[in-house]
Amino acid sequence: MSQHASESLRPLNVALLTVSDTRTRENDTSGDYLQDAVESAGHRLVERRLLKDDIYRMRATVSAWIADPGVEVIVTTGGTGFTGRDSTPEALAPLFDKRIEGFGELFRQLSYDDIGTATVQSRCLAGLANRTAIFCLPGSTGACRLGWEQILASQLDSRTRPCNFVQHVGAEKP
Repeated sequence: MSQHASESLRPLNVALLTVSDTRTRENDTSGDYLQDAVESAGHRLVERRLLKDDIYRMRATVSAWIADPGVEVIVTTGGTGFTGRDSTPEALAPLFDKRIEGFGELFRQLSYDDIGTATVQSRCLAGLANRTAIFCLPGSTGACRLGWEQILASQLDSRTRPCNFVQHVGAEKP
């Protein structure tokens, strides 16, 4: 990865969704971490929500953000495991125009160093919908840190070469 110091960052408008049946805003450490990371990177947090793990509420919220020209990136945390209530992939994958296959693959490869073979139970995923990038991370703060620091920070930075997702979001969104 190379960066060009002569270029300036194009800040993105980011919406953040925590999916959890047990967390509240007071103890949402993953959401807090991601909010801090987004803002520290120079992007704008335009909305942050916490929802119970419910397929239709997730779809409704994310669909509204996909349709909103003021939202360019959506990051979710939670609901990507194998428990009975984990349903983020089922809720959001049908909304994608294109899947970003390499995101989940790379996340699991990097995660292996931290949690070993348990990484196969991560169903994190990403896609593009209506010029909105959507990244679904696991619910643990460590997983959010790994996903942000090792993948998203550079891929949401307009200065990252040879490519990044900034060119795929926003501008032509109706």
